[in-house]
Amino acid sequence: MQTSDDKPRMDKWLWAARFFKTRSLAKDAIEGGKVHCEGQRVKVSKEVKVGLILTVRQGFEDKTIKVIALSEVRRGASEAQALYEETPESVAKREEQSAQRKAQNLAHPDHRPNKKERRQIHKFQDSWGGD
Repeated sequence: MQTSDDKPRMDKWLWAARFFKTRSLAKDAIEGGKVHCEGQRVKVSKEVKVGLILTVRQGFEDKTIKVIALSEVRRGASEAQALYEETPESVAKREEQSAQRKAQNLAHPDHRPNKKERRQIHKFQDSWGGD
């Protein structure tokens, strides 16, 4: 953790907080518009300050976090999690979206139909006048 005088760059802080595996991935995400600070796109060189509200998109998920500590050094995961806290609204929204994605995946079978299942499908389609 650093004193309040030393303000790390956005890419270094995101890397130290373990949002991205490398600084170059953090830089690419920032330049790609996947990181916002209080609703505005940020630049790689933006100084991170305690109390900033950041929105970070990773895959399908948007995380809204509040910066509570600063660091330019990448350490263990438990120390990295001490650098920020996710807002309760963000956690609830991510869980809801995750449940929706899981529900959509249940509608699709895990495998291709075998010979018996294909026969049943064709029989069903023929009975309803399908192709």
